[in-house]
Amino acid sequence: MLISETEQRLAARLAELRVQRGWSLDELATASGISRASLSRIERSETSPTATLLNRLCMVYGLTMSRLLSEVEEGDNLLLTPEQQPVWHDETSGFVRRNLSPPAAHFRAELVEGQLRPAARIDYDAPPVQGLEQHIWLQEGELTVAMDAQRWRLQPGDCLRFHLTGRSSFTAHPALGARYLLVVCKP
Repeated sequence: MLISETEQRLAARLAELRVQRGWSLDELATASGISRASLSRIERSETSPTATLLNRLCMVYGLTMSRLLSEVEEGDNLLLTPEQQPVWHDETSGFVRRNLSPPAAHFRAELVEGQLRPAARIDYDAPPVQGLEQHIWLQEGELTVAMDAQRWRLQPGDCLRFHLTGRSSFTAHPALGARYLLVVCKP
């Protein structure tokens, strides 16, 4: 498996976060529910984490996925052209995430483009930050979003706004997939 530069920087940042907290791989494994062996492979850039595993790590570190991914990007640009926007692929789930907003610690909202291949599904055990405000605007396909007992089916043009508080999942239409814009607002 060929690891991109972004994935290599992500691996280095994840290792750095663990070391900053003074945790061993065993301690991080216990806190995240991810095996020590998987964590070691991720930190050594031997494999890229899935969206589910990355969400678990974000929960442990108290970061949104957008914030973590923006931390691995270089520069202080206020404008990002499409070629500069970091793209992260989760081949296991069929999820492609493009950070549209330039990385900046002093802003609360981030704009992300998400694409799920047909029949793709991502499950998150819990939000990385409790009460995170999200707005999802479906551009193409069909997307089912579930959070705890709630479930919404989005068609092109639909916009869903909620505070993320529990288990959630994103499921793309079996034939059409889904492409959407996501606004993440940190509390």
